Amino acid sequence: MKTLVLGIGNILLSDEGVGIHTVNYLQTHHAHLTAVEYLDGGTLSFSLAPIIEEADNLIVIDAAQLPAPAGTVQCFIDTQMDDFLSTPKRSVHEISLIDLLTMVRLTERLPQRRALIGIQPHNIDWGEQLTPQVAAAIEPAADLARQLIQEWNE
Repeated sequence: MKTLVLGIGNILLSDEGVGIHTVNYLQTHHAHLTAVEYLDGGTLSFSLAPIIEEADNLIVIDAAQLPAPAGTVQCFIDTQMDDFLSTPKRSVHEISLIDLLTMVRLTERLPQRRALIGIQPHNIDWGEQLTPQVAAAIEPAADLARQLIQEWNE
């Protein structure tokens, strides 16, 4: 079973890049996990559809508008993910994650097991550094991803 861990975001917009930073952390600290592909998905593109279609499991890590303090990490699994993403204004990306997943769903190759690990940003203005609250969320978000990978691989 192959799990795709997709970090999305824009690292030039401070906390908006937390998904990319978290995937980089996972690659560095959890490279030993088997059957896992880590990918920097940038600010999303329909070119990611074929890569998602090839995965058995999908974990997306991104900044998300949660009704919570900055740095809060929340995990949405399977239909919870779909419901969360269907709510307007969850993403600042040109195309939304739900648009990309809908495209994959049309090919009937959407990974059955999927999760979104969302992290509440504090600042999405120009800047290459994460705010302290959001930087502190990287390790807990990575731990959630690692737990899902291990659970799904059992």
